[in-house]
Amino acid sequence: MSRSGFKHELFSQFARVCKALASANRLELLELIAQGPRSVEDLAKLSGLNFANASQHLQELRQVGLVRARKEGLRVYYELSGDDVTELLEVLRRVAEHRIAEIEKLVGTYLSTKDDLEPIMAKDLLGRARKGLVTVLDVRPAEEYRAGHLPGAVNIPLAELEGQLNKLPRSKEVVAYCRGPYCVLAFEAVARLRKKGLKARRLEDGLPEWRRRGLPVEVS
Repeated sequence: MSRSGFKHELFSQFARVCKALASANRLELLELIAQGPRSVEDLAKLSGLNFANASQHLQELRQVGLVRARKEGLRVYYELSGDDVTELLEVLRRVAEHRIAEIEKLVGTYLSTKDDLEPIMAKDLLGRARKGLVTVLDVRPAEEYRAGHLPGAVNIPLAELEGQLNKLPRSKEVVAYCRGPYCVLAFEAVARLRKKGLKARRLEDGLPEWRRRGLPVEVS
């Protein structure tokens, strides 16, 4: 193989990963899988896809090694193939944020209006939580919480938040987090908590980014 042929083949293999990522549906599925192993049925329901479409997207992600699958009984479960996939998604997000003006407009219109306070950084939150200065609130579904969560986090899914406010001491600031930096669950939780008179902020990122930084994660 010639030198130019080698490079062309190499870049063709890189392009397979790019092609797998070139789908809003597959990127959303990756965000969901990053929370912990999920079945095809669950992923289809959470993403709004039908079973066949979800399965096809997942197979494309698997073919380039971004996810792996295992079978339990009649169900197939998917999980990320490694922390480098989370890193890849972070880099993709940062580049897109810096280069595509429409992203800034979307975030400014839809999310910034929901949260006018600076989010807290991961290491700052870890230090404050260890000193007992904050209540860490995980507003993801219970199955995602059980698969992995921040140390000492209280799990109250967003839909149950107003009915379980008694679990949150009013003497401490509440820091909410969910699936990632653009996950609307945490934004909505902070807005609801402030309306009820609690001091609340959100974590800058979500569980996948927390885990990739090597910070401690608990499993229930």
